[in-house]
Amino acid sequence: MVYERGKSDSPVVPTKLPNKAGRPEAEAVEGRGLAEGNTDSPTRPGRSAGPDVSSGLDRVREVARRDKDARFTALLHHVDLARLRSAYWAIRPQAAPGTDGVTWGTYGQDLEENLQGLHTRVHSGAYRASPSRRAYISKADGRLRPLGIATLEDKILQRAVVEVLSAIYEEDFRGFSYGFRPGRSPHDALDALAVGISERKVNWVLDADVKDFFTSLDHDWLARFVEHRIADKRVLRLIQKWVKAGVIEDGEWSASETGAPQGASASPLLANVYLHYVLDRWVRQWRRKNAHGDVIIVRFADDFVAGFEHRADAEQFLIDLRERFSKFALELHPDKTRLVEFGRNAARDRKARGDGKPETFDFLGFTHMCAKNKIGRFWVRRKTISKRMRAKLAEVKDQLKRRRHLPIPEQGQWLGSVVRGHLAYYAVPGNIDAVVVFRQEVTRYWFEALRRRSQRTRITWNRMRLYEKRWLPPARTMHPFPSVRFNVRTQGRSPVR
Repeated sequence: MVYERGKSDSPVVPTKLPNKAGRPEAEAVEGRGLAEGNTDSPTRPGRSAGPDVSSGLDRVREVARRDKDARFTALLHHVDLARLRSAYWAIRPQAAPGTDGVTWGTYGQDLEENLQGLHTRVHSGAYRASPSRRAYISKADGRLRPLGIATLEDKILQRAVVEVLSAIYEEDFRGFSYGFRPGRSPHDALDALAVGISERKVNWVLDADVKDFFTSLDHDWLARFVEHRIADKRVLRLIQKWVKAGVIEDGEWSASETGAPQGASASPLLANVYLHYVLDRWVRQWRRKNAHGDVIIVRFADDFVAGFEHRADAEQFLIDLRERFSKFALELHPDKTRLVEFGRNAARDRKARGDGKPETFDFLGFTHMCAKNKIGRFWVRRKTISKRMRAKLAEVKDQLKRRRHLPIPEQGQWLGSVVRGHLAYYAVPGNIDAVVVFRQEVTRYWFEALRRRSQRTRITWNRMRLYEKRWLPPARTMHPFPSVRFNVRTQGRSPVR
């Protein structure tokens, strides 16, 4: 096996401990066991995960946690009928079918027989991955995001294998990595970022985005990264089959020379593995050896934000990061990667230079702004990205046109679910004005749609207020302040765990 080699990355305790003992920080408090040195050190003999444990994966986790150099030679036996069955029931019944047209309901009519057949093919080596069906969804910037919709059997098997592999990689992944990991949500990443900027000496923020990440993954490097932990040849072959199955678009098959199909069940884990070795481990080493001040980082999938005490550190980090990415066929998006002056001193410093208000940056659907609370203390205020809200309202307006002649209770139930979902994500402290506007605009669009149903409409604003009160949930803050939830999440954890 060939691995990328560089400076020594041995598992030593970082020299930069939290500035104030007991105070939360963005990534140090949630750090996991240090796994530096894995790539550069010789691998140890492989180990069997062991089938004789109650939960099946307990021993896998135990070995992965205890021995960061262990390679697992026997994992596929954990992909049994029970795990395949559980994976089937975890798939949304409304999920779009793949190239074979098989739906969740159709497959479930003979579920046990179908799962037994899949299990036999997988363990006998007769399983063949099907090409993904190409579909597109609109992005916030107006472009189209390509998706690869796998067949139902591929989804089932990928989910089952990902569950097994996650038992290993969850012991390796860094605390500042949040995307598509069990028990972690976008709001956990947002909390960590807000707390890190507020509690650490952050004056500059690098808002970064990897250009076309899911279509740029190098298959050779991905294989090398996975092989560092996984030595079960059958599992490795399954992964190769999935990434090389190709896609079908307009009836034409095309090969997948690079990338992982966005939308496949295995892709998020493979993406995290890729960035774990390319970015996360490297960041830990860079901060320890090159930084002259505080450095924080929060990553969610291919979007990440890094905070720096000194501008010189931030600029050097960006130079080194571009060089690092180029080695692994990755590139930072030129339009979505920005270095901005941001933090508790930004307003004061910019005013002294006559540069105006502090800059803002976007992350996970929110525009982050420098602000002060009622007692004059700095805090990171988050507001719904204007472009995102306009796009969502345009979608609601379009859907209302199609549902205009449905009974009012049906319309109300649907709109209630839309507003409820919006509140569940965006109703954070400091963003109440934006969610109130969203609810008001939804009500206005509904009112206009109802009045257009007939030229003799009797819908007035007085009656509309009754509909609004009956069906749409009130706009109120749904989340605690970031420090409250972050402190609960990280309570009692060691900064260098």
